[in-house]
Amino acid sequence: MAFRLRSPAPLPPRSLARAVAPAFFANAAALFLLALPLLFLALFYVYPLVSILRLGLAPQGRLDLAPLAALAGDAHAQRVVGFTLWQAVLSTLLTLAVGLPGAYLVARYDFRGKGLLRALAGVPFVMPTLVVAAAFNALIGPRGWINLGLMALFRTDTPPLNLMNTLGAILLAHIFYNTTIVLRLVGDFWAHLDPRLAGAARVLGADGRRAFTHVTLPLLAPAILAAALLVFIFDFTSFGVILVLGGPRFATLEVEIYRQTISLFNLPTAAALSLTQLACTLAFTLLYARLSARVTAPLPLRPQAFTQQPLNTWRARLAAGVIVGGLLALLVAPLAALALRSFTRLEAARGERTAVQTGFTLAFYQELFVNRRESIFYAPPFAAVGNSVGVAAATTFLSLALSLPTALALTRSGSARLNRSSQIPFREWLDSVLMLPLGTSAVTLGLGFLVAFSRPPLAWRASPLLLPLAHTLVAFPFVVRSLSPALRGIRPQLRRAAASLGASPLRAFQEVDLPLIGRAVMVGGAFAFAISLGEFGATALVARPDFPTIPIAIYTFLSQPGALNYGQALALSTILMAVCAGGILAIESLRVGEVGEF
Repeated sequence: MAFRLRSPAPLPPRSLARAVAPAFFANAAALFLLALPLLFLALFYVYPLVSILRLGLAPQGRLDLAPLAALAGDAHAQRVVGFTLWQAVLSTLLTLAVGLPGAYLVARYDFRGKGLLRALAGVPFVMPTLVVAAAFNALIGPRGWINLGLMALFRTDTPPLNLMNTLGAILLAHIFYNTTIVLRLVGDFWAHLDPRLAGAARVLGADGRRAFTHVTLPLLAPAILAAALLVFIFDFTSFGVILVLGGPRFATLEVEIYRQTISLFNLPTAAALSLTQLACTLAFTLLYARLSARVTAPLPLRPQAFTQQPLNTWRARLAAGVIVGGLLALLVAPLAALALRSFTRLEAARGERTAVQTGFTLAFYQELFVNRRESIFYAPPFAAVGNSVGVAAATTFLSLALSLPTALALTRSGSARLNRSSQIPFREWLDSVLMLPLGTSAVTLGLGFLVAFSRPPLAWRASPLLLPLAHTLVAFPFVVRSLSPALRGIRPQLRRAAASLGASPLRAFQEVDLPLIGRAVMVGGAFAFAISLGEFGATALVARPDFPTIPIAIYTFLSQPGALNYGQALALSTILMAVCAGGILAIESLRVGEVGEF
């Protein structure tokens, strides 16, 4: 007997309208919310990048591939690209080697001080790259604490340890900077994997190693790959670390773009280099978005209270002590060296050529308030602190004003109450587009601003708003990722209950959503403020000479000779470090739930 499948009867017009209306209004509201963020990205992201494309591909108004062809045949450019890839790969592998044991520890064990360890591990992530470079300079530099100790021990007047301007210093700084990414992305995901899966493999006869390689590792692979790719992106676009710790011997694409723009004013070559870097970073970002989607795929996840256990055995305590000690030495020692060095005066002892005396001083901080005749600033160096705070406050306001409607649109359009066909078309694609600034280098963005807004009809080069707009573009993806988990956690029944009581959508948002996401809003604001304070790549190209920020002042002092300039750079770095550390500690205390996007 043959059976024929009958298609379902079409809905009556009134029923069809009733079914489509919620999706239509949800899509219309989401598109309305996205109007301002998309306009912002079109004007301050797409337009600058198009300006770079035009400069790199059509410098005379017509298509000209000569700059790209010259770049392809330039041996120096090939070395720069090769070194950029090589140091990023090596830094990523070393960061995974350091971070994965720590991720296992925080994922599977509950011990005293774990929250403090997470907070301390998060401090480097918001730390400006120049501060990280200054910190390692204070620790392992020619006059760093390690070399001072070795010089006193061996009675020599030359530093025994010569790590500055070497690949080793760059790798150490990158590991310090990015270890927290592995701890958070891999550790948070690992902490929610059901341990009964590996237990079932052991029941079937697998030993611990085979259970890990055949069960746990395949489940962890997307999280490890996503963390590795994100670390690689940050290392690939590294700027401040290479510029200060690498010296003239090493140059990445970021550093070469900066030198071609500022030192040589060779904008076509800088644009060609930016196109090369942009193609790479956008490909890496899209790949990261796909891997992140696999991390959020449905899996048998469990709360941390179920998956974690105390450190009961002496072997577990010993291993935990070694891991925690190593992480603290890596994460705390450079920052402590920086702070201590900013309060220390070094003097050669009389009659002892190799001896160095140290003493407590506030001179470096006092000098920040002095405007000497030979200073390159038009105001005391401490004015850079006021400039940075003002720009950071404007960046925080703009970031929240743009990120809140963006996160609302993305989470509302993906609500479980709407079927897949009723969501915004290409919502996943739209989410990736909104995150593109995360994978675009800050130096490339700064070059785009420099090219796009230096001529009519948008001659905004001298506008004081250009700097907070550039910082907002950098902070925007982080703030969206901070708000999205909290908004997804709000049950739609609460909004429907408010609507049934007569509340308008705006009133429902004010009375229901906003109180529930208040902590997430503060976390996003703290992220934007900290990112703006330490942003250096775009600022180095966009900032006006009479309006220096803290990172610009730090780099200026570090690039000038003299103990006083070096001490002022350390003092400003310590101030910036304290503010950023306070911000990350506030973020940890306000963190919503057990898992976040950052």
